[in-house]
Amino acid sequence: MGFFDKIKQGLKKTTAAVSESLGDVMAAFVKVDEDLLEELEEAMILADLGAATASKAVDQLRDRAKHERIETREELRTALCDILAGMMQEDSGLDVSSEPAVILVIGVNGVGKTTTIGKLAASYAAQGKRVMLAAADTFRAAAADQLTIWAKRAGADIVRHGEGADPAAVVFDSIAAAKARGCDIIIVDTAGRLHNKANLMNELNKIDRVIARELPDSSRETLLVLDATTGQNAVSQAEQFNKAAKLTGIVLTKLDGTAKGGIVVAISAGLGVPVKYVGVGEGIDDLMPFERRAFVEALLPVEGDE
Repeated sequence: MGFFDKIKQGLKKTTAAVSESLGDVMAAFVKVDEDLLEELEEAMILADLGAATASKAVDQLRDRAKHERIETREELRTALCDILAGMMQEDSGLDVSSEPAVILVIGVNGVGKTTTIGKLAASYAAQGKRVMLAAADTFRAAAADQLTIWAKRAGADIVRHGEGADPAAVVFDSIAAAKARGCDIIIVDTAGRLHNKANLMNELNKIDRVIARELPDSSRETLLVLDATTGQNAVSQAEQFNKAAKLTGIVLTKLDGTAKGGIVVAISAGLGVPVKYVGVGEGIDDLMPFERRAFVEALLPVEGDE
């Protein structure tokens, strides 16, 4: 099953919610006027695109309608797809060109961070890459145990210390082991529960310094994992983490369990950070590289579509 089909299947709840709000607007379409634009803006806010994103989309649609003759519902949908896809940051995929490349994974507890790391590891292992997992979430007792299970499932190596150990020390040892074993990629798990932003900054800065010192020429990615079901709370989390770390991408999990799929557009457009992956199920292959256009087309209802 390809990205569009999986996303369409995973977005059933979202599409139903969007259809309920946008469907009536589309059904009543006669022409693009202020009444229609106001209703579309309200419908997009209900779909959790956020007020700022919805307002910008409507402004662009208004300008486009002045220059083009939008006369059918399908033309309206196409224009809206173009606009929403264009508002999201373009993604060129993860840069893992150096050996070893480093992927730092951050996010609060409960968002599916460990599962995301396991699925990434399995994906790269399936491509013939040798993967090292660094169990640098030493604050949560079960974190390293869960990561070890995923390492075995994915066929990846892992370095772990005891509970309460220095996360930067785990990263240091992971890098040394990865070099010795000829690993292609190091994926670093980090603590999801730190007391405040200062702690988060300090911990990430320590890890960053170790990586910069030990692997000065490595490819680097910093991925923030967010739970789609939290809606606008995910936007707030993304803003805080983006201030604390130089995010290169977003991973949005649990997209199949939410009516708030529009949050993908709001986060990418608002932060200027691309969505790299979306989780659309529990399977090991259900973490999929993100495609902007296919996502928006699956998000917006088509007349007669179930």
